[in-house]
Amino acid sequence: MKKISRKKISRKKVAILVVLIAILAILVVIFFKSGIRERIIPPPSALPAEPGIQPAEPGETIKIVLFFLSEEDTYLHPEEREIPAYSSVVHQAKRAIGELIKGSQSGYISPFPPETELRELYVTRKGVAYVDFSKEIVEKHLSGSSAEISTIFSVVNSLTYNFSSIEKVFILIEGQERETLGGHINLSRPFLPLYDLIAK
Repeated sequence: MKKISRKKISRKKVAILVVLIAILAILVVIFFKSGIRERIIPPPSALPAEPGIQPAEPGETIKIVLFFLSEEDTYLHPEEREIPAYSSVVHQAKRAIGELIKGSQSGYISPFPPETELRELYVTRKGVAYVDFSKEIVEKHLSGSSAEISTIFSVVNSLTYNFSSIEKVFILIEGQERETLGGHINLSRPFLPLYDLIAK
């Protein structure tokens, strides 16, 4: 029998070691990539929160326009609403989303499941609003791409239409980034308004 040289054994050990390192590297990459879509997003350069939520003047209000769905078409239908004239745009935007979640006063359809809650809302100095909803917006959302589009742009259009300091909207769920609401529309980027969806 021929003896296996130590040189060949060393080469085999090196080859096995290289393969193991390569497998480990691949597993590390997969591990970190799998968490990208669910990471917590701290809004960069967020405007500092103001103490208390007080109207600019007692009893003073402003008119805003909210956008709801209709059974008759796929457009977003405007509905005027009055809210307290808070001195902070962030507080006004929170109130606007709160009114949107409450639903229409004119018989239009709410884009949200009734259990949905607004968890938080931030606005960055670059004009990006981070709107954080509770998990019900995903768990009880109507299926279909058109339902997702309507929900997303009812939020985006309602904020950008009423508040000039908000240019884009990033939607979060339970403080985290999600790929989609229901498998159709990519949520991993901020949205610009789409006013073509508004009924004339």
